[in-house]
Amino acid sequence: MNNKMLHPQEIEVWYIIPSIRREIAIEMKNKGISQKKIAEFLGVSEPAISQYFAHKRAKDISLGYKIKKEVVISVNAIITDNSVVLYEIQRLIDLNETKNIICQIHRKQSNIYKNCKICFENEKHIS
Repeated sequence: MNNKMLHPQEIEVWYIIPSIRREIAIEMKNKGISQKKIAEFLGVSEPAISQYFAHKRAKDISLGYKIKKEVVISVNAIITDNSVVLYEIQRLIDLNETKNIICQIHRKQSNIYKNCKICFENEKHIS
């Protein structure tokens, strides 16, 4: 455990969002979309997409079967209407399965207590 206090949002930025982009890029590639077009869809550089495919970026996090199934749905929506890309990435972040991954990483990377549920309980305080 690290003594650094990280917010769950920092875990999202450093680990989860790149992993989600990687999975979206892989699914788009599987659908025959060019690397250049994938970069345009996701608003990132072509070298970033290349690093996803070469396992040089976002390589340490496995999102799991349920999230990958949701990625397929998101990719279909993004291909149909690129204006939904941010919505779809946020939808994937908000899945309970993704929040569980955030918690696992958070426990390893930050000085938090063992039974922390901030990612789940914080929603109750937002109105």
